[in-house]
Amino acid sequence: MADSISKLTKSVHTGSPGDPQYKGVVNPIYPSAAYDYENMPETQYPRYFNTPNQRAVSQKIAALENGEDGLIFSSGLAAIMTSLFAFLKQGDHAILQHDLYGGTFNAVTVEFPRYGIEYTLVDGTKPEEFEKAIRPNTKVIYVETPSNPTLTITDLKAVANIAKRHQLITIIDNTFASPVNQNPIDLGIDVVTHSGTKYIGGHSDLCCGAAVSTAENIRKIWNSAFHFGGSLDAQTCWLVERSLKTIVLRVRQQNENALAIAQWLQQQSSVGKVYYPGLPEHPGHAIAREQMPGGFGGMLSFEVKSDPHGFMGRLKLIKRALSLGGVESTICSPVKTSHSKMSPEERIKINVTDNLVRFSVGIEDAQDLINDIRQALGG
Repeated sequence: MADSISKLTKSVHTGSPGDPQYKGVVNPIYPSAAYDYENMPETQYPRYFNTPNQRAVSQKIAALENGEDGLIFSSGLAAIMTSLFAFLKQGDHAILQHDLYGGTFNAVTVEFPRYGIEYTLVDGTKPEEFEKAIRPNTKVIYVETPSNPTLTITDLKAVANIAKRHQLITIIDNTFASPVNQNPIDLGIDVVTHSGTKYIGGHSDLCCGAAVSTAENIRKIWNSAFHFGGSLDAQTCWLVERSLKTIVLRVRQQNENALAIAQWLQQQSSVGKVYYPGLPEHPGHAIAREQMPGGFGGMLSFEVKSDPHGFMGRLKLIKRALSLGGVESTICSPVKTSHSKMSPEERIKINVTDNLVRFSVGIEDAQDLINDIRQALGG
């Protein structure tokens, strides 16, 4: 599809040609796990990531990320770890920013040593730290921006330029931004991954992941993926494809709501630090404004000066829940959820305090959400 076509149009049409037999406007579900192999351009099999519904949703995500090709996985962590292992082997070294999603941090710190892969954690807000950490055996730089849960911003152009000078592969977790707000490939990043359970699925009812890159890189990732087996079934692929048709509309509303709520939270005496890259006071605001042209996202976090668990228990509209990115607003304590496997010392290094709450802003009326927070704060 031509690059001149807007992201809104791509979200509806790319990978969704409709029913070739009965001419319906919606792609059929192809549930078969067994396909004829004679006189076919390739052997189709669910674990090979190439059945019709798998390819349809991969094409749509790749188009939204301005990549050549993509793979759809059974979870975000499957996409992330498969992409890392595709470019790393025993004896190699990777550089990762230290403020990562807790699941990624735990997977790396547990699994890399088991496979003989070395790693260094650096401050993602300082590109020079990535360059200082490069060793002769370094192969990959991995970043996450905005980060989970404190929304730190990494300068993607700067990191990509460093990696290219040293012939390294760059991989990003682009979950918090979504393909609507940020396209890292345009900024020089090699591989984009997502926990599609969040904004790509968008309705808190799907578990999936994605990786997007050049056709050559996706082939390298596929070489590991079909061994690891993290493929996604046809029914879920079809639901993901359907969800992607509305991602632009959903995320735009979430962007608008999150900015209004972050601005209001800043004025509340019962609230401490507010983390949102759309605020001019955010240390990464200038970079975010440049590399997130679609908006600053629907995620924010803030510190409650009183008991955060009592505060969340008094909320009426906003639901206490583990995940994020759905059309309904959800809130959680990172120390009890996403970052529970990190030690208290590791959490403090990345500003994940006991009083921090992570807020996934939905598509409800922003004023209704503000009113709910106000009454829960006791205001």
